Amino acid sequence: MPQSKLCVVTHTFLPHVGGIEKVVYEQGKRLIQKDYNVKVVTSKLYKKRNYSIGGINVQTYNSFNIGFRLGIPYPIPNFSSYKTFKETIKSSDLIHAHGHPYLSSLVAARLAKKYSKPLVVTQHNTFIQYNALWNAFERLNDLTVGKEILKLADRIIVVSSATRKYVLSLGADSKKIVVLHNGVDIQRFRPEDVIKEEMRRKLGIHKDAKVALSVRRLVYKNGIDTLIKSAEMVVQKNSNLVFLVIGKGPDLSEVKERIRQLKLEKNIKLLGFISDEELPFYYNTADFFILPSKSGEGLPLVSLEAMACGLPVIATKVGGIEEIMEENFGIIVPPDNPDSLKGAILDFSQRDLSIVKKDLRLSMELKHSWDENVQKLTKIYEELI
Repeated sequence: MPQSKLCVVTHTFLPHVGGIEKVVYEQGKRLIQKDYNVKVVTSKLYKKRNYSIGGINVQTYNSFNIGFRLGIPYPIPNFSSYKTFKETIKSSDLIHAHGHPYLSSLVAARLAKKYSKPLVVTQHNTFIQYNALWNAFERLNDLTVGKEILKLADRIIVVSSATRKYVLSLGADSKKIVVLHNGVDIQRFRPEDVIKEEMRRKLGIHKDAKVALSVRRLVYKNGIDTLIKSAEMVVQKNSNLVFLVIGKGPDLSEVKERIRQLKLEKNIKLLGFISDEELPFYYNTADFFILPSKSGEGLPLVSLEAMACGLPVIATKVGGIEEIMEENFGIIVPPDNPDSLKGAILDFSQRDLSIVKKDLRLSMELKHSWDENVQKLTKIYEELI
């Protein structure tokens, strides 16, 4: 049986780091093992026109990359990119576009219909709150670009029921929608107790400290300001708490200055960008994980990674995180509410959380591996090809 040629369209891709990029990569390398010929079409952010990552062939198109410095990556394909889209889509058996708001998805959707190719669209996030001006642009984009893409799709994959509600609000056909939760690499992200002592020594953290970890792009919607406000109140009650924050972003300088003003340098450690290969070491350094998002989440990969490493999670009631949060494995608090987050942190700091690690890990193995995710994804493809 000949390989099925799959064209995956995404606004950005590795080595640019983000949630969509990770999903496309993890799914793509497993689809190759299932005898799919996978080609990713994405914006040209780097010098190479064509390259390969993990066996996935990548074809780039020229674009105007606006908003990146503001933490709003939105490439606009230029006229010369049309040929790249046309040639790849015309020669493919199925088109899978990631993200309903992107013009790259719209170009792919229209060409898929022109050449009678089945079209799958995955929507990852819910509505992202920025400021009044950007929110207005986002709503306008949803009602124009987003609605047309959702209308053209043969299947709409959403990563959570919260995301399903979002696309339904934009007029998506409920009969086309499939909820497919994100996965996690359970081989890479796993409990490793022997790492904890060494990593804490490396980071200058006392072995008896309680350590909370957050992996966040440092932008408003990710709630880093809420985390800092909560930390300020928490350390007044328990100075033995240490917060590790992994990530970078446009608000980094402001975050550093706020931590300095509050004299929290000993309790909040900004670790910057950490590669996927090293991330498991940091998950295994912590006692629990904090996800302080304000808006826009679908089903954050970092929460799955943390739980796969046996970490209970404190998360805000944003997106689909509560859909996978089982009793005793975490706490859900309101978004943008430092007092509620403080209470949850103090609660976790007083518990022996190690007793839930084994059961939490087992739950992730059974329900949320990428292998399970891709098994369900291929069934969706097979219905269309």
